[in-house]
Amino acid sequence: MRGNILTPDGWIRGEIRLADSEPNTIAAIDGQACDPTDNGDDYILPGFIDLHVHGGAGRDMMEGGDAPHVIACLHAKHGTTSLLATTMTAPVEDIERALDAIGGACKERGRNEARILGVHLEGPYINSGKLGAQPPFAREASMDEVKRFNGQAPMRAITVAPEIDGHLALLRQMAEAGIRVQIGHTTGSYEDGVQALEHGATSFTHLFNAMPGLHHREPGMAGAALAHAQYAEIIPDLLHVHPGAIKAALRAIPKLYCVTDSTAAAGMPDGEYMLGRQVVHKCMGGVRLADGTLAGSTLTMDQALRNLVSIGLSIEDASRRVSTNAADYLGESRRGRLAPGCFADLVVLDRNLNLKAVYIEGEVCEP
Repeated sequence: MRGNILTPDGWIRGEIRLADSEPNTIAAIDGQACDPTDNGDDYILPGFIDLHVHGGAGRDMMEGGDAPHVIACLHAKHGTTSLLATTMTAPVEDIERALDAIGGACKERGRNEARILGVHLEGPYINSGKLGAQPPFAREASMDEVKRFNGQAPMRAITVAPEIDGHLALLRQMAEAGIRVQIGHTTGSYEDGVQALEHGATSFTHLFNAMPGLHHREPGMAGAALAHAQYAEIIPDLLHVHPGAIKAALRAIPKLYCVTDSTAAAGMPDGEYMLGRQVVHKCMGGVRLADGTLAGSTLTMDQALRNLVSIGLSIEDASRRVSTNAADYLGESRRGRLAPGCFADLVVLDRNLNLKAVYIEGEVCEP
């Protein structure tokens, strides 16, 4: 593959070669440092990494069965090379059904599918006062239950409302088990957020959404994120968060990363779809409950990249926000960057940032 290649050290105009002995990895990148504005070649960027995916192609992760494979295929066609399958707040039997299917999909990636790295358990350990579009099945966390869930599918991230009695003590246990704990769907205060970070939480789920906002005398949970977080996820569909708020978060949070929070409606026409046990409506470019509440998105990561560039980010910075920072957050050192020894997860884009090709672990993702 030849073009303007974004490496950890900057742009190189040249070619990427895959390893003969391990064809799913990069063997070498050869070429010269360049300014890509000086030529008309394609852009070659690290594949996108999405840590918050509920659905796509008309399917929802909570369905179980082959839904994770269908969803991973839809997002691969939009440049996502790896993702976290994200669950909904639900009765335990619904969650277990979803995890059985996700666990199988984690073990075996199908052709033309993004790699499913594990699970983002978004609930049920959230606050019933900030459900957002989550169904009303929120409850207190249990480490025994988390361990059981982890036996079905790898728990890579769990969203928790830290202000609920008993949750602070569990944050440290989850972190010590290697699970990334995220603060979200919370009514907690600034002080609750600071305490949660001190007890092992490491990120904030869809920053600004389903949490108390920033006020100059009551900084709220959003204020805790802006003042103290190293990582946080944000939805850049330009509906969930105003571009000005995105820019504020970019200045405050060093490794802010983007997610789609995509639903079954992603890649589909307007109409009704399921999000867990909830009926959602795709219309006017978004997804909503019947009362108008935003309920996830129709965003794909290629559009997320274009949206970031449209509000003023460089391609290099936008690429970090849709790939590298998420990989770093999960500790995936061989993903989210183009360098020898890394997985050959990459996207090729034309000068208008439209996708031309997607490679997942060295394999071409066919249209």
